[in-house]
Amino acid sequence: MDISIIGSGYVGLVTGACFADVGHN
Repeated sequence: MDISIIGSGYVGLVTGACFADVGHN
């Protein structure tokens, strides 16, 4: 349970950073 939550949170963080980078550029 904790691993899946951390995993999804990590994926969300990476996805958010990717969108932020694209939007910034």
